[in-house]
Amino acid sequence: MKSRRLALAIGVLTLAVLAVSVPGSLREARAHGGFYLFSIRFFEDIPKRLAGPGRLRFVFQPAMAICLGWRAGRADARAGRPPYLYGLLLHAEHRAARVREIWEGIAVLLLMGILLDSVFQWVLLGVSYPGAALVVGPVLITVPYLAARSAAGRVGRV
Repeated sequence: MKSRRLALAIGVLTLAVLAVSVPGSLREARAHGGFYLFSIRFFEDIPKRLAGPGRLRFVFQPAMAICLGWRAGRADARAGRPPYLYGLLLHAEHRAARVREIWEGIAVLLLMGILLDSVFQWVLLGVSYPGAALVVGPVLITVPYLAARSAAGRVGRV
């Protein structure tokens, strides 16, 4: 119950920050003739993200996701469930439950990734782009989480 309240509070805060970001992002899109996400400017700003004040999140967010994924993968192996990605892709009857499990496992971390990306865009770039925050934040979390959960499930079965 406590983790659901935390996820709800962070979710509301994340939505508020993204909503505040939209007008500035639209002004930027109009001024530059297109949206920021996957534009040349997006790729030119990646070094700023990696070298600026928020650079440690590129280490800590994936590290936390790996720890959580490893723990969940070990629990999958102990419960006799198949490795996560294998079960998600090939066992359609359990797919909805598996997707719900991942959301419960990383909801707060995922929301924090989106929130931090949006805030650090303001710090580094002077404007926040909600589309980029909705892509970069989750990628830093879900890819390492899924890889670690699947690997731990595979190792735990051996």
